[in-house]
Amino acid sequence: MLVEVLEMTLVRVFVLLAGVFALAAAAGNDTIAPLSEYLMSPQAEIAFARSAAPAAISKRATIMVLGVHGYAIAQKGQNGFTCIVERAWMQPFGHPNFWSAKVRTPVCYNAAAARTVLVYTFKRTEMALAGASKSQIQARTEAAIAANALPTPGPSSMAYMMSKSQSFNDAGDAWYSHVMIYAPMDDSANAGASWGADRSLSPVVFDARDKMPEPWTCFFIPVAHWSDGTPAPLYSGT
Repeated sequence: MLVEVLEMTLVRVFVLLAGVFALAAAAGNDTIAPLSEYLMSPQAEIAFARSAAPAAISKRATIMVLGVHGYAIAQKGQNGFTCIVERAWMQPFGHPNFWSAKVRTPVCYNAAAARTVLVYTFKRTEMALAGASKSQIQARTEAAIAANALPTPGPSSMAYMMSKSQSFNDAGDAWYSHVMIYAPMDDSANAGASWGADRSLSPVVFDARDKMPEPWTCFFIPVAHWSDGTPAPLYSGT
């Protein structure tokens, strides 16, 4: 009888330990994959970053590429815009593809957004490359915002996301060609009603399902063509 009790106790201990080790392993995997999986050749990344906006804008923009120490200027521009290919860790923290190496989204920020909104890309990237977990990145971002250590979006902040090759998930799916407008948080009252977003036939989209901690409201305006001028799918409300 004693032997049976001991055996049952040992079984329970092994089960508990297995659960602990599984949790530890899962937590350990909640960090960036090998950086090589996210990197592109500099020339390919420069061209991809430029595809975020029409050539009339992006050909004179500053271009930044991701390297082992974060983003660095590859080509200096003259018009105040900054084009960059963001990686998966810039998505909402609840996104299932937060660490996917296949998520690559070209964005071209105007001068106001490059001075303020883009700072969050640099900060998240810095933490990701340092090995921070998703929950650590979120907590540190929220703490920095609360301490006023990160900027609020500058007036007139906006960005282009018009690349037909944008990849938002592991399947490589693109969203609609669009521009983004960054507004102060209080302008999001009534789920975008202040902009008439998501109303019948309104071209303005406000998606509150994936709330980000960043101190702004982002409105999306889908457009009917990609940055190269070819037709893009018309927005269907998805």
